[in-house]
Amino acid sequence: DQRILEPGGGSAQAGGSLRLSCAASGITTITYYSGWFRKAPGKEREEVARIAPVGTTTYADYVKDRFTNSKKDAMNTLYLQMNNVNSEDTAIYYCAAKYRVNEDFRYWGRGTQVTVSS
Repeated sequence: DQRILEPGGGSAQAGGSLRLSCAASGITTITYYSGWFRKAPGKEREEVARIAPVGTTTYADYVKDRFTNSKKDAMNTLYLQMNNVNSEDTAIYYCAAKYRVNEDFRYWGRGTQVTVSS
């Protein structure tokens, strides 16, 4: 039974930092592709970052150089360090995973709210 848990988001002021975490059960981060997505009110869900089993990371242009995606395979846990946040980063953030590179993300967390105030 594959599950993804996102313990909590949080809030920050513009220019501040937040760290999201995501724990996987039944999914091993060393063999699965994983990623972070977000959905802001009135907008489509968009990809923020993804990380391959070997640790290679990719980022959307709007978070590059501000966010860092990482994982701790021994704990099957993913992290998203968010620095220099702004109001446009306010959204529900989702963690997701998939087994194959050429398939859609299959396993999703329930999402966690991130709010940035100016």
